[in-house]
Amino acid sequence: MASISLPSLNLSAKLSPFSLSFTARNKSVFYLSAVKFTPLKSNRRNKKYVCRAASVVFRDLDADDFRHPLDRQNTLLLRAIPGLNDIGKALLGTVAEQVMLLENIGTSVLVAENQLPELYQLMVEAAKILNIEAPDLYVRQSPMPNAYTLAISGKKPFVVVHTSLVELLTRKELQAVLAHELGHLKCDHGVWLTFANILTLGAYTLPGLGGLIAERLEEQLFLWLRAAELTCDRAALLVAQDPKVVISVLMKLAGGCPSMADQLNVDAFLDQARSYDKASSSPVGWYIRNAQTRQLSHPLPVLRAREIDEWSRSKEYQSLLNHVTPVKSVQIV
Repeated sequence: MASISLPSLNLSAKLSPFSLSFTARNKSVFYLSAVKFTPLKSNRRNKKYVCRAASVVFRDLDADDFRHPLDRQNTLLLRAIPGLNDIGKALLGTVAEQVMLLENIGTSVLVAENQLPELYQLMVEAAKILNIEAPDLYVRQSPMPNAYTLAISGKKPFVVVHTSLVELLTRKELQAVLAHELGHLKCDHGVWLTFANILTLGAYTLPGLGGLIAERLEEQLFLWLRAAELTCDRAALLVAQDPKVVISVLMKLAGGCPSMADQLNVDAFLDQARSYDKASSSPVGWYIRNAQTRQLSHPLPVLRAREIDEWSRSKEYQSLLNHVTPVKSVQIV
């Protein structure tokens, strides 16, 4: 699954109808984010919350409890870029914010208690389990399965899901997607994505060394984006409480369709991930693997599946599960 969108569940950087984007020397197009400019922070208020879909109450969940180490490492590298905050504020004005806000609101359906109430409940429950205020949720007509988040300065953030994604996934899988997008908000990913994208875009407009500066920033940005996606897959697992649900989402985004959904096999997809690791373990394979992923904003789906499978069996994840209390369940299929 990914904002002028936050990183989404897309498998690589793709141009969406709402995104301001650019291409550098035929490289991957990537998104420019519109988010509020606030530092990384921890959320330790509202200590107890209920996710009836997952049938548990978590206690004391904080973003750093599930943040991927590579996310933490690469975020620190982005924070070390001098002047990034001020440059981002200068380049992203109120007009650009309004364009993005109105285009999304004007072309989508706002989900509420009386509008697509099932989706509304999925979002509310996912937000509670991640200890974060539920953003607005919009559904937009599109044949491209996608979900993304916008967090505009001074305004309530919102998540957009495409109709084709709703059709492709089960309700449990769809809630995992919403949790993935909420993970970006929980971890304040949008701040650093915005700064890096804006600075890179601005650098390309400069003569002389501008292109070289932007190219180096682009490489660092993509390293961070890929790490951030791994964190948000963990957020999806915290809500789904079942690694096969999250892996199934990744499998379907890689090569699923509604008509054959019942024939897809999560275990076979994990075997595929292990075969990729084996094939890329040689020196030549390692080089090809790095060349293959270097310009992607998202890790390869098989690698994301392997990562979430491994984390689901880790002591870190099991420790989080030890801080849950069962509650009355509402069945979601």
